[in-house]
Amino acid sequence: MTTAPAPTRREQILATAAELFAARGFHGVSVAELGAACGISGPALYKHFSSKEAILAEMLVSISETLLSEGRHRVDAADSTDAAIAALVDWHVDFALRDRALIVVQDRDWQSLPAEARDRVRVLQREYVDLWADQLRLRHPGLSRPTARAMAHAAFGLINSTPHNRVLPDRETRAVLTSMALAALAR
Repeated sequence: MTTAPAPTRREQILATAAELFAARGFHGVSVAELGAACGISGPALYKHFSSKEAILAEMLVSISETLLSEGRHRVDAADSTDAAIAALVDWHVDFALRDRALIVVQDRDWQSLPAEARDRVRVLQREYVDLWADQLRLRHPGLSRPTARAMAHAAFGLINSTPHNRVLPDRETRAVLTSMALAALAR
């Protein structure tokens, strides 16, 4: 059995920042506090990132790239449209359960994202929505692109409710979110 490589210092900083930003907001966390939480001095963060804004930008651009890349991979590996939609739902549920903090940060701290990163995230997210919409249009012939995109956004809203829903253990939450999202997309 192979084990995943240990996260790099840069990855540790991003993960710690996501948790802190989710808990206290981007503006509620100082560079010194972030450094201390990472076990380094605040100024030592600048060896890895040029600014706190650069941390936020990499955090949100990176997860948007990952969502799109893995979503494409799962669609390509599916042997039918239904399997592709199920794979997309499964992937997004995985993300939502694993990266709750990133959902909170994106929702709350979007305006703090530098303009160039915000534009990049928008492009990536649009492509991710269209990946879902294309599969929904294959499943439901005659479905308009705007309706398919609205359906994808509705599914994301349902799945992305996970940071605010700690009522059930993750295993049960996964089952609930998956069955509800698939039912919603069945139309």
